[in-house]
Amino acid sequence: MTPHHFPRQLMTLAYLASIALMSSYAIWLYAMGEYRDLVVPCFMSLLLLTAYLLHLGQDIRSHLPRVVLLACAYGSVIAALYYQPETPLLWVGLPMTAAFLLLPLAAAVALHLVLIPLWWPLPSLDQAPPTLIMGYVALILLLALPRWEHARRRALLRATDPNDSECDAYHLDTLKERLHSEHQRADMLNQRLAVLVIHLPQRDMAEEQFGSRAAQALLNALCTEVYSCCRDHDLLGRADSATFWLVLPDTSESGALLVRDRLQRALSRRVLVETGQLEARIAACLPCPKESFEHYLQRLENRGNAQAGR
Repeated sequence: MTPHHFPRQLMTLAYLASIALMSSYAIWLYAMGEYRDLVVPCFMSLLLLTAYLLHLGQDIRSHLPRVVLLACAYGSVIAALYYQPETPLLWVGLPMTAAFLLLPLAAAVALHLVLIPLWWPLPSLDQAPPTLIMGYVALILLLALPRWEHARRRALLRATDPNDSECDAYHLDTLKERLHSEHQRADMLNQRLAVLVIHLPQRDMAEEQFGSRAAQALLNALCTEVYSCCRDHDLLGRADSATFWLVLPDTSESGALLVRDRLQRALSRRVLVETGQLEARIAACLPCPKESFEHYLQRLENRGNAQAGR
């Protein structure tokens, strides 16, 4: 349903938080004596509970509970705007943001454009100025921008290294170019820069014993965990068959070590069928003051060779 691979624990927390918020809203309405408005929150609470139970089921496709969650977000906001016209229009951004998180980019944009005629008949919007439509469209474009940048990055990965596109990591030549630009920017703006050198000792063994599919599964697991633990502008690139560089712009040594520890814990919890628990050797390497890019690049390569035992 969505190209984002959210950690299962994060989605579980999202469902539980949604149930808690909707139930609290229903209790608040009951305490305030708003019995007419109580039906929708109670029904939405039951739907969210159903979505959570579907999420727990291992045999249910992940998009089904997400669709229920998105429908509940839209239904709750529309009901609040209809029964309580004084509700701030800021709440319209809640289901819009949820749509961009839970749906593919094109589907989310199309959904918001189709729903424009649905919002304006509501009592809260019948006297709204025409400029509000422009603000609504601007918000759609603003929310779509991060997803578009992610899609552009994936397209660049496929263009630079089609064979490793599923690994979702930059090819070495492209990685060196991006690292060079980050190194120059750090020197010019006096910013910090760190790189984590990641080596997968199981990669060659997995390909020899179990074939290329097992090796690709190992690489995909690494990329998934890296992108779930890091920022959007962090760069993951492949230095060789089993060594990766994770470029961390504007990151100090302590910050790099925190990322290393967090990533080490996440990878240690990842278990694959063929190779078992995922093993990774991770080391932080920071450029020295006034160090040339060529010398820093050589240190990165030497660090990767040392981790590989070469």
